[in-house]
Amino acid sequence: MVFADLFFLYVFLPLCLLAYCLFKDIEKKNVVLIIFSLIFYAWGEPVYVLLLFSAVFNWCMGLVIDRTREGPGGKASVALAIVVNLALLMVFKYSAFLVENFNAVFKTSVAVPSISLPIGISFFTFQALSYIIDVYWETVEAQPRFKNFLLYLSLFPQLIAGPIVRYSVVEEEITSRSTSLTDLSQGAMRVILGLAKKVIIANNLYTIVETFYGSSITSLSIFGNLYTVIVYSLYVYFDFSGYSDMAIGLGRMFGFHFNENFTHPFACTTVAEFWQRWHISLGSFFRDYLLYVPIFGQPRKYFNLFLVWFCTGLWHGASWNYVLWGLYFGLFLFFEQTIAKKWLKKWPSWVKFIYSKIVIVIGFGIFFFEDLSQLGEFFKHIFLVSAFTGQAAWFDSLTWSSLLNNLFLIVVAIVISMPVFPKVKGLVLESRRQGVYTIGWVAAILGCIVLLALSSILLVDATNNPFLYFRF
Repeated sequence: MVFADLFFLYVFLPLCLLAYCLFKDIEKKNVVLIIFSLIFYAWGEPVYVLLLFSAVFNWCMGLVIDRTREGPGGKASVALAIVVNLALLMVFKYSAFLVENFNAVFKTSVAVPSISLPIGISFFTFQALSYIIDVYWETVEAQPRFKNFLLYLSLFPQLIAGPIVRYSVVEEEITSRSTSLTDLSQGAMRVILGLAKKVIIANNLYTIVETFYGSSITSLSIFGNLYTVIVYSLYVYFDFSGYSDMAIGLGRMFGFHFNENFTHPFACTTVAEFWQRWHISLGSFFRDYLLYVPIFGQPRKYFNLFLVWFCTGLWHGASWNYVLWGLYFGLFLFFEQTIAKKWLKKWPSWVKFIYSKIVIVIGFGIFFFEDLSQLGEFFKHIFLVSAFTGQAAWFDSLTWSSLLNNLFLIVVAIVISMPVFPKVKGLVLESRRQGVYTIGWVAAILGCIVLLALSSILLVDATNNPFLYFRF
């Protein structure tokens, strides 16, 4: 089941809210959420039992680690938990990739396994790992009740595609929370805004991407390639941040307060700042659990930096382009922390803004092309090699026509991707004039009604509307 679906919006979610509100006792409310979360996950998911295994195993290991932490078995227990979680991830997500590369290197013909990828495995595995490590570090207390831990791991708002919610964030709210009318209204508005990002903006942006990147990139002009990769960058942002908005909004409606996962990343002036604003839950996970891990007895800053970005790339998918994508950004972060550290301070803000956008857009091109031969063609286009060798034209009429036809959509996407509306919202909320405040909220409510209606209309003929990060 996906959020951007009429059945979810008008059947599943209302039924869940109704059942949730029928009970006053938090224990019964939690049972309702567990039941609906498991239904949500099992809807079309052939290997949903893996989630239950993960919940049982990690809950048990958390208790064992809590009791053996001070003894010789403490490190062994946490090591076992980490190995088992990563092994499951490797088997389900990377086994085919490993066998294919083994066959390519050693010229063998080992049968490539065909294993269905459990939905959301990267997200709930990392949540489980964060819980295990935090229990070992005594950052959180081990959860004594399985039901409460199952709720944490299976909670449907963030189960499928994040954000990666730390146990410490929801530890108290699992057993003690309330939902006010403000929570319901603001949560619902956040859900609608996220839905609009996905259905109205992201889906239409991807139609452009499919038009130009749907076949061989070789036939594209230089301008066509640049235009498409910029549109793709915006698409990924609106698709993933739209899901995160919906997840955070849904959590708010049930009394949970998840951390933000995006804070207008395209407003950055450096690559480092971009990654402080983009997919924050994943970045903070690797920062806290891998960046400062001692290697051969002591932390090794730059080695760990590239290890983090190798893992960040590989986490996104079993393909070499994701590894290259991760190392690419790791290289620029290394560049900003060493060679360019003093230079960047002297650069004007507009120069840093343009520099960061060039790096980011090229990075999204690497992210898109799983076919390395097509990725090579992308590099030849983006660095103008194809133009100077006569393999590609500089401009073409199809791209120009597409730009003119979609100019309003692209301009709106760029404006919304910048922190324009939050500033307007801040001015309204801070206004001392009651009239301004009232008009602002009425406009916001009417806007959400229009966005919900338009999104619903666009979903009527949609047969499958998954978010990009479902496959990660």
